[in-house]
Amino acid sequence: MMNCGSDKVIYMDNNATTRIAPEVLEVMMPFLQDCYGNPSSMHTFGGQVGQVVEQARAQIAELLGADPEEIVFTSCGTESDSTAILSALQSQPENRHIVTTRVEHPAVKNLCETLDMLTGHKHRVTRLTVEADGTLDLAAYQEALTEDTAIVSVMWANNETGVLFPVEEMAALAKERGILFHTDAVQAVGKIPINLRESQIDFLSLSGHKLHAPKGVGVLYVRKGTPYVPFLHGGHQEHGRRGGTENVASIVGLGRACQLAGEMMEEENTRVRALRDKLEHGLMSSIPKSLLNGHAEDRLPNTSNISFEYVEGEAILLHMNQHGICASSGSACTSGSLEPSHVLRAMGVPFTAAHGSIRFSLSIYNTEEEVDFVLEKMPKIIADLRAMSPFWEG
Repeated sequence: MMNCGSDKVIYMDNNATTRIAPEVLEVMMPFLQDCYGNPSSMHTFGGQVGQVVEQARAQIAELLGADPEEIVFTSCGTESDSTAILSALQSQPENRHIVTTRVEHPAVKNLCETLDMLTGHKHRVTRLTVEADGTLDLAAYQEALTEDTAIVSVMWANNETGVLFPVEEMAALAKERGILFHTDAVQAVGKIPINLRESQIDFLSLSGHKLHAPKGVGVLYVRKGTPYVPFLHGGHQEHGRRGGTENVASIVGLGRACQLAGEMMEEENTRVRALRDKLEHGLMSSIPKSLLNGHAEDRLPNTSNISFEYVEGEAILLHMNQHGICASSGSACTSGSLEPSHVLRAMGVPFTAAHGSIRFSLSIYNTEEEVDFVLEKMPKIIADLRAMSPFWEG
């Protein structure tokens, strides 16, 4: 039997997943035990559960600046991404062009690659390049839009570097051409203010386990009036937009998590940002040949991606793990690959640095004492690994 709480863990891998907030777990428990009715049932026992689902829908809409009827519950961010892109293609069969970027999460990146392969190249995909600091060129984006572009899919915040893209401006430019716009906002929701009523975004994806809700629940925002074709066909759940019995406990948890995220956003952008900056500046000042990946300012307040030249990221993580420090060498959805991050490759990060990149992603549960501990251990970890490297000449 696993005992995940037996040893001290310093968890700085919150872009991979987050702990469930105690307040979230508390509101979930009744729906795992006593209030187990099916929200689609006609009897009161199930109907009262349906009312709680609608309350969660309203809580999520409040955080996003949306209307509750624009919120569709899904199983995860990946399902939400696939639903948005495939819906746009199916609702506009005459338009077969997709515009995206070279630094998207695998949920979008791999879907576009699969569409290209399985349809015999009937769907064209334009993948926008990024600058060395991970930002996008808006002029190149405008040039990529064509008469047969069905949808633009651009993430709001990069999961590896935290770099923010100007999706609201990009959505407005797409709308001028009558093109649907989707953003994977999985990393952005709860960390930066979002008001979809004041944007031209048609679809937005979020995932519960990135903002202290459980795994296995997500949301697709669908703007009123947007053409929509369901990804999962079945019952009449979600007003016919997504078949399958609702994951009630997780939906209730996600609603509470979104409520908490709205309350904690100022702390996210002040205290958490200060911890991130202290960690980042401390590492780069104490460890030579370290490189910040991504724009210094236009990024999430919790994310820092640093490359340590002439060492392997996997080796760094193994040594960090011995001290109970959890971080990542990139996206958790691409771990296990020996290839350097596709995000860092797109940014032109040197090969000697791309392999040694570590992503630190903090949350409101991190402390200054934890940052001090990491700053104490990391210089020796890197020094020891470089001493074994045939490429290090320090």
